[in-house]
Amino acid sequence: MRIIFVGTSAFAVPTLKALAAAGHDIPVVITQPDRPAGRGLELREPPVKPAARELGLAMEQPARIRDPEAIARLRAVAPDAIVLAAYGQILPREVLGIPRLGPINLHASLLPRHRGPAPIAWAILEGDKVTGVSVMRMEERLDTGPVYAQQQVPIATEDTVESLEGQLAEAGAQLMAATLPRIEAGLKPEPQPDAGVTYARRLTTDDGRLDLTALSAIEVDRRVRALNPDPGVWIDVAGRSVRLLRGHVPGSAAAPGLEVMTASGRYVVEIVQPPGKQAMPVDAFLRGVR
Repeated sequence: MRIIFVGTSAFAVPTLKALAAAGHDIPVVITQPDRPAGRGLELREPPVKPAARELGLAMEQPARIRDPEAIARLRAVAPDAIVLAAYGQILPREVLGIPRLGPINLHASLLPRHRGPAPIAWAILEGDKVTGVSVMRMEERLDTGPVYAQQQVPIATEDTVESLEGQLAEAGAQLMAATLPRIEAGLKPEPQPDAGVTYARRLTTDDGRLDLTALSAIEVDRRVRALNPDPGVWIDVAGRSVRLLRGHVPGSAAAPGLEVMTASGRYVVEIVQPPGKQAMPVDAFLRGVR
């Protein structure tokens, strides 16, 4: 199958590798431009870029995929399918209509639950026991298209957004590789049900500013696991606002760290990061401010 692959983040990399390993013809990979990042604001490649380079695939990094020049180049490829995973731009109607078999998206949730840009974090925030991946046909509206296949992935109580993303990325790669031949053979997607629709909006720094008088210990734990490393979680310790990187809801036995009271239950702060400093155990931070 002749495929244009469109993706940016680390979530997309296993799918790109799986499609290449399956022998699909991938004439071009579309990813986002390099972006300044870190304290020095040095240009940083999106994770898909080095992966494509290792595979010997041609790459393009249009600033806007809806620009006429970018659309013309995609049309000239004459793909059977466009496969998208965690790209970061919405494909316009002109692009959606290019491939013979349609635009096919890998979404990191069991649609229609957690449509939107942050499905992995919201699965943790909502306390879901199970999430998964969906292979769907794209429409102009975000994540509303019919679904070809889904695969469940359990969520462990200690899963973070990073650990869960890795599991979903691998499950999604396997599902996409298995589903594409079925689509070429005539598999029809099923419309998403009207019931059970939720929207996973993008999370901001405001979501990470903890009010311990309004949140339970379990809710604090979910935020710490869902919002790190980005946009991050902040808590006041010894009168100073610090990033909260790790903690847990205590069991019956005593645990190292700083216990704080929440609206319901105790939470143990383990690792914090003061502004401008490296991450450290909370005990070390407290010794430094006394």
